[in-house]
Amino acid sequence: MPERGEELLRSRQDKLDQLRDKGIDPYPAHYRRTYTAEEAVSLFIDHEAEYEDGHSDQTVSVAGRIMSMRIMGKAAFLDLRDSTGKIQAHFRRDVLEDEFPLVRDLDIGDFLGVSGPLFRTRTGEVTVEVREMKVLSKSMRPLPEKWHGLRDVEVRYRQRHLDLIANPEVKTVFIQRNKIINGIRSFLDARGFIEVDTPVLVPIPAGALARPFVTHHHVLDEELYLRIATELYLKRLIVGGFDKVYEIGRVFRNEGMDQDHNPEFTLLESYEAYADYGDVMNMVEEMVFTVASSALGSPKTVYREMEIDFTPPWSRVSFCDAVKSHSGLDIDPYVRGHRPIEELSTAAGGMGIDLRNVPPFKVYDKIFSATVEPNLIQPVFVMDYPKVMSPLAKEKRDDPALVERFEGFAGGMELANAYSELNDPHEQADRFAEQEQLREQFQEEETDRTDMDFLEALEHGMPPTGGLGVGIDRLVMLLTGQNTLRDALLFPQMRSKK
Repeated sequence: MPERGEELLRSRQDKLDQLRDKGIDPYPAHYRRTYTAEEAVSLFIDHEAEYEDGHSDQTVSVAGRIMSMRIMGKAAFLDLRDSTGKIQAHFRRDVLEDEFPLVRDLDIGDFLGVSGPLFRTRTGEVTVEVREMKVLSKSMRPLPEKWHGLRDVEVRYRQRHLDLIANPEVKTVFIQRNKIINGIRSFLDARGFIEVDTPVLVPIPAGALARPFVTHHHVLDEELYLRIATELYLKRLIVGGFDKVYEIGRVFRNEGMDQDHNPEFTLLESYEAYADYGDVMNMVEEMVFTVASSALGSPKTVYREMEIDFTPPWSRVSFCDAVKSHSGLDIDPYVRGHRPIEELSTAAGGMGIDLRNVPPFKVYDKIFSATVEPNLIQPVFVMDYPKVMSPLAKEKRDDPALVERFEGFAGGMELANAYSELNDPHEQADRFAEQEQLREQFQEEETDRTDMDFLEALEHGMPPTGGLGVGIDRLVMLLTGQNTLRDALLFPQMRSKK
């Protein structure tokens, strides 16, 4: 006996065959609609007072996916949805005559085009009185059961098309995402930045502390990597004479997945000659405030039941003071080499932070991530990081144990990372060498890699530069109030179905 799903598939195949038997192409190449659903409804409302019998005297052509059907003998009502909304279509046997039986060959999920005048039903709904109809695409699979409230996370992320059909509010998030990204571009363009493109396949995966994805180029017969950052190429452009550049693009890190991480993500990086991290800090708070106000209508958002206000100025706190305030650990003596880092690892271990066989830069990072970061709800800049944590950042002018670096936090997570960029080629070479030594000593930990082409470029001279990286997906997640990064990505990474 056939399963229920098989019966539904067979029924749709039979209807497809019936359409073709009637000489109807169920997959035509074109349909000329004159209005979207939203535009058609607005057109009727704007001129409704002019219609003597309640019917418009203008024919409209609209199209969309059939979302509901109510067939009642000699009449039928269908709801059509396009990207702008929903509109009702009314089919009458005495109007359509020979075409009316075609309604029974339709299913929820099919795409249909209809033409006719508009009117308002007794229930008050603006409706198309169908005079002509055209099948635009026959849906061969029914929507999942209870699709009106599709909540299965596995289905929603793996089959995003069903999620968008079942949960129209999801599309709103990605429309807002588009507005946020366009807002960032407009903000930077207005400040004189030039948008550029840099390689995605690179010979050296440098510019961040991350494990790369590796591939093989057969013609060149060498290993290449998916970029983990765009930093070193963008700084070469500063060397070459660009004063302000930025790139918004995908980067790839072969690391874990959780509510705040995806192995591929969208990153904004910008570099400005003659600026330092203080200038970049001011720019970041102004940019996020401007973009949020423009794209969402307010600098405030609700994220995980917390109201967050991005109105400048944001709070500022030093890295060492933040750690001391939230953990009680005074890391300043360790940062300056006055006390051995092993003592700090032991103290942190007593707080449940496992720091066994962890390199020095990760000791500070893990303590910060465990004790400080979850508490940074309102926008804040954490500044002046230990030098060992930042191989690409310039020493702090009045304190060589630290670097001129800040990270921007909100909602308990990092949104931005920025430096006064290191432009001394000799010191940069020494920093890279230290990273390579750490790689040998701690082979399970990720360190930065030496890029000789970048060092050679730096030897030609790079002006003082302020650099910035912003995680676009996290920013979208925060501004749109989504609980997980996957809700800010159209197609988050999923384990393959076996």
